[in-house]
Amino acid sequence: QVQAVESGGGLVQAGGSLRLSCIASGLPFRYSNMGWFRQAPGKEREGVSCMTYNGGRIWSSDSVKSRFTISRDNAKNTLYLDMNNLQPEDTAMYHCAACAFRTSIFLVGDYWGQGTQVTVSS
Repeated sequence: QVQAVESGGGLVQAGGSLRLSCIASGLPFRYSNMGWFRQAPGKEREGVSCMTYNGGRIWSSDSVKSRFTISRDNAKNTLYLDMNNLQPEDTAMYHCAACAFRTSIFLVGDYWGQGTQVTVSS
């Protein structure tokens, strides 16, 4: 059974920073393309960033490209998302999951964890 524990979310003022972490188990993490997704109330899910299994390639949505950085530590089965210059429009529930990319980042399978809430005040 695949499980993920996302953490690091919280309430931050506009312009602030957060670091999200996701510890995944029950899957071959070091061989899995992993990414971050977010969804705000009333909005569609958005693929934020996706990294290949070896970190060799990264895709990020235009809305976060210059502000968010995805990284991973395969030895720790952990995925990270460093978020800088946060804006109110970044407010959402963030999940980690397997990902892929064609014309945009898309979710492979389903979420495994509860997610972590990011709230940015103006």
